[in-house]
Amino acid sequence: MNVTFFGHSDAPDYVEEKLRLIVLELIEKHNAKVFYIGDKGNFDLMAKRVIKGVVEKFEDIRYYIVLSYLPIKPEAFYNYGDTIFPEELETVPKKFAIDRRNMWMIENCDTVITFVTRNIGGAAKFKNIAERKGKIVININ
Repeated sequence: MNVTFFGHSDAPDYVEEKLRLIVLELIEKHNAKVFYIGDKGNFDLMAKRVIKGVVEKFEDIRYYIVLSYLPIKPEAFYNYGDTIFPEELETVPKKFAIDRRNMWMIENCDTVITFVTRNIGGAAKFKNIAERKGKIVININ
């Protein structure tokens, strides 16, 4: 099972523990093996911390920070060993890159973990798209 994440960039700290419990359940009970994480906002940072902690416990788990565009300068958020840049994004204008990256993440996952409390913004948009595409969507509230 492949899993991805979408959440508001201003996700509060309490979300991280809930996120950790959901990730552990998906690994232990539903055979989740691959995790795709964005690289923008607090929710993505939480997802990365949770997954990095889990990888130490389960050696067959893989995760990737999915870049929306190649950075001009190195970012502290990731090292290049844990990133992927989908080939189809090479020619996408920067202003559309995050949406296209998010669509790639949806297309390459079975389950989406979200933190969506508002009906506006990118997290809500991609949660709705994942639901319409029949993905399993787990919303943290």
